[in-house]
Amino acid sequence: MLSRIADCLFWIGRYVERADGTARIVDALRLQLLEDPGAVEQAACTMVLRGIMGYGDVGDVDYVDTSRMLVFDARNPNAISGSWHAARENARRARETISTETWETINTTFHRWNSFTPGRATQYHLGWVRERAALLDGIADSTMSHDDAWDFLVLGRSLERADMTARLVATGATPAGPTWTSVLASCGAQQAMLRTMRGIITDRTAAAFLALDRQFPRSVLAALKEAEERLVVLAPDKDRVGFSDEARRILGHVRTQLEFSSPDAVLRDLPERMQEVQEAVMATSDAIAERYFRSGPLQEWTGEFV
Repeated sequence: MLSRIADCLFWIGRYVERADGTARIVDALRLQLLEDPGAVEQAACTMVLRGIMGYGDVGDVDYVDTSRMLVFDARNPNAISGSWHAARENARRARETISTETWETINTTFHRWNSFTPGRATQYHLGWVRERAALLDGIADSTMSHDDAWDFLVLGRSLERADMTARLVATGATPAGPTWTSVLASCGAQQAMLRTMRGIITDRTAAAFLALDRQFPRSVLAALKEAEERLVVLAPDKDRVGFSDEARRILGHVRTQLEFSSPDAVLRDLPERMQEVQEAVMATSDAIAERYFRSGPLQEWTGEFV
């Protein structure tokens, strides 16, 4: 597979999941402002923009400002509009590799999203984004051969999912953040959590479920394991000592730190652990780009020797 095609597939997975994850983060903020009478809108919005999404000095912001920056800003690849645009551009470059159904779904999603009037992000906007992202995942999984192309797509999706869920978990672990019930609802984890815990939900069990559960696909640990499995399939390591794949080494290190640490130790330092996950995802993405997507120097004609 050409490296530029693999690059496009990797970023299709990331941008679609980024749109989904951003919608979930904004929805957690929306639910917090609706359900908590004591929530201060400016403080909650500033916490999401600066503490969770990594924006700099945003000044005095309200929910409408947050919607504009995280949902409707087409020039920002971290916003939902920008993510849909970037996903479509990458899909356009890889049209011969992805299935026709996948391309049509991405293209339709992009155009329908642009028909919405920018403003205050509502439950309809955010729910629609989540539904379209789930539709895209399902169509890609069912209409593409599960070969290297699919592996790169799922690899990008899994890395972005680990990062976005870590950001959501971090919001619940902060004093000014939303309740764990809101975080669970934004992750679509309420029913799975109720079945797992037999109807008993506490802040501790909710945090443990979203961070450490091995079977819930949106948990941080499950997403890290899925990304690691895709790397193993793409390049099985035959070295008898160490790992030649730097991306796999980084992912394996952060995953084992979560999986084999005491749950109490992880939950005690949850914001710091989730920050480590985000940093590991960034380093892994750089390592993947270095190994698979790096392009060589451009060849130039220098003339023939006489």
